[in-house]
Amino acid sequence: MLVWRLNEPSDINEPAQNEEPDVPRGVTVIQSFVKTLPNKPGVYRMYNHAGNVLYVGKARSLKNRVTSYTRLGGHTNRIAAMIAATVSMEFVTTSSEAEALLLEANLIKKLKPHYNVILRDDKSFPYILITNEHQAPELTKHRGARNRKGQYFGPFASAGAVNRTINALQKAFLLRTCSDSAYDNRTRPCLLFQIKRCAAPCTGEISLEGYAQLVHSAQQFLAGKSSNIKEQLALAMDQAASNLDFEQAAIYRDRISALAQILASQDINPKNVPEADVFSIFQQGGQNCIQVFFFRAGQNWGNRAYFPRADKSVDEPGVLASFISQFYDDRPIPKLVLMSHDIEERELLELALSTKAERKIHVYAPKRGEKRALVDHAMTNAREALGRKMANVQSQSKLLDGIKTLFDLPHQPRRIEVYDNSHIQGSHAVGGMIVAGGEGFIKAQYRKFNIKSTDIEAGDDYGMMREVLTRRFSRLVKEHDDDRGDQQSDAAHWPDVVLIDGGPGQLSVVKEVMKELGLDDIFVAGVAKGPDRDAGREHIYLTGKKPFMLEKRDPVLYYIQRLRDEAHRFAIGAHRTRRKKAIGSNPLDEIAGIGPGRKKALLRAFGSAREVSRASASDLAQVDGISQSIAKTVYEHFNES
Repeated sequence: MLVWRLNEPSDINEPAQNEEPDVPRGVTVIQSFVKTLPNKPGVYRMYNHAGNVLYVGKARSLKNRVTSYTRLGGHTNRIAAMIAATVSMEFVTTSSEAEALLLEANLIKKLKPHYNVILRDDKSFPYILITNEHQAPELTKHRGARNRKGQYFGPFASAGAVNRTINALQKAFLLRTCSDSAYDNRTRPCLLFQIKRCAAPCTGEISLEGYAQLVHSAQQFLAGKSSNIKEQLALAMDQAASNLDFEQAAIYRDRISALAQILASQDINPKNVPEADVFSIFQQGGQNCIQVFFFRAGQNWGNRAYFPRADKSVDEPGVLASFISQFYDDRPIPKLVLMSHDIEERELLELALSTKAERKIHVYAPKRGEKRALVDHAMTNAREALGRKMANVQSQSKLLDGIKTLFDLPHQPRRIEVYDNSHIQGSHAVGGMIVAGGEGFIKAQYRKFNIKSTDIEAGDDYGMMREVLTRRFSRLVKEHDDDRGDQQSDAAHWPDVVLIDGGPGQLSVVKEVMKELGLDDIFVAGVAKGPDRDAGREHIYLTGKKPFMLEKRDPVLYYIQRLRDEAHRFAIGAHRTRRKKAIGSNPLDEIAGIGPGRKKALLRAFGSAREVSRASASDLAQVDGISQSIAKTVYEHFNES
């Protein structure tokens, strides 16, 4: 693989900020690159004068593809604007066009160029994991790197789909969901055993051999052999009933019912498609919705709607092709990929995915039969999801217009940031930032700030707010100061409005921070609850103006309340998480030289960390594994004076 970058020739000047796009100028820039390009497959990147990536593309022949940009006519408005803004290019040669396609998808997801179709979702999919690290395997939900040993089943479309399936599997197969440490410390069955959700191997209510059979049945069911499992349970139920063991027969009956519940909860279950992903796209009003359905083991394991960013000039097949290549950049690929539209480079995409998966992958748009029914079902969901989203966006736009009027802003706010703090008498203090825009809450950009300063007194909300805002905006200035003034970058990084949960005191602190950082042009407002802290009587504080209230039924007031409550919810959640972690920590963990073995010995000898802190050095040295030097270290850690 060869990588090189070519910059704009020195005799071509950059356009003025307000100058109209000059297509011939961009063509001249690109022509200077063509002379050195090889007739090989690869990936190219186009940059503007600020060094931002405009476009990432792949080509069977870099020379031929880049040459196509040197024509003065025949381009769409999107391509013409892209050419006009290009001042430098970077190239990577690859061994094949399929490799170029995979690299292109990777770079698009990483760089998010303005003129590409962008998959706007970085969440990993959840899986069901049946571990094999323990003598009694655990049934659990898993997301992220597969670093635990066991068998993974998925992907599922959402955590909710996984939770529902796990609940039904507990009823059907009675597998444990507790952690290994909880299992090892049980002395009597827990509540899940009492409500018939667990076989309780922890206390010997079932033998390990019997539990292993339950695990095997669950694995078979998740692998698509549901009919075999149901037949086995039906035979066992009949046998128990014939032996007059009606209690055991009722248990089998309930397990069969739980299996039926799993299968009945699926919207559509194909008979001849055991493993596939189904993609259907619906386009309307310049917006795109791609609905993805996951079928594994002959079952529908959920669906998810995506709304990729794409120029209005890109048609449905073009959006779909780029989306699918990015979708599988870091996700497992099924044996079959079904699409609602045929795409130009279907064979190339099929080859690229097969190369990535190291096995044959089939990609095509079915025309009839059961597979076409799956695609049509996904299309219906895509159409409905886009309709709901466009309705929400329209109502959201009206609310943002209300914010614009309320605060007398020059334009509709594209990004609103709301801040709040959470603590208990100053302990485990956390600051939270939530973000909202034209499409509602942007949860991927929420941020939490653990209060680190030791100079802040317990309960000092002003000091906490100062630290949060200073850290947030000093980093923003450092990383994105050059982006200010660029409309797209502003919307992605810089807020138009900053809302603070608080009154004039918090507002003055924020204004001081902004002034110190040279950000006086960012609009700041404070929202404080009114008398008796009643919702609906909020006072809004602006710099240089008297506080005011909105009418109780004003939609803008409801919107401001939603923003404040979301920030409050997020900050409290972050605080609870931090507090929970602190509760699980032990002061002995902070002492150098005290590992798990010595920690266990000390706790066994003294009963608790508090008693260890009260022990003398000589008493500590009496513990097995604790030398005189270690005893001295422990004693001095708790008795620094």
